[in-house]
Amino acid sequence: MNATLLLPDSLSLTPEGSALVAEIEAYLATLPVQARAVRPFICNYGSTVQRWNAGFAQPRLSVLDRIAHRPARPVAVSVADHLRLTSRYLAEVGWVQGRLWDAAGRVCLLGAQAAVLLNGYGTPYTVSRARNQVMEVLHTTGRPVASPDAFNDAPTTRQADVHHLLDRASARALSLGI
Repeated sequence: MNATLLLPDSLSLTPEGSALVAEIEAYLATLPVQARAVRPFICNYGSTVQRWNAGFAQPRLSVLDRIAHRPARPVAVSVADHLRLTSRYLAEVGWVQGRLWDAAGRVCLLGAQAAVLLNGYGTPYTVSRARNQVMEVLHTTGRPVASPDAFNDAPTTRQADVHHLLDRASARALSLGI
């Protein structure tokens, strides 16, 4: 009886195929360790830069908005999405401490949340709920500060800390369904 797997003929594993696999494995075992190390493939061309709001619909002016000369209706986003967008906005424009924004265009945590709101994502209520989630994470991780802005402006805070905080708050909001 022939010991083959139930595969198409082009993929069947026969005793002859097993011998080939064994031969390849024996050859690979003779190679130096450096040659056998598996390295991840890295594209020589890099990655494509995406805008901070990639994947989210752009706010669009309706006919009534144009007639009334008012801004477009904000795109509805969840609290978790608002926090993700805030982190992405900070990553794109840069982060600053001690002020809302600087001459280079960098913003603090509050400035990034305001920019996301002003770009048409969410409502002031969404921002308020997002700040509540940030405060919850700050307090549960043992950093009792008066506001997220006090955490942002603390001399020991780094940009990575702010992104980590926003990521944890976003995960918390997502687990709560908001």
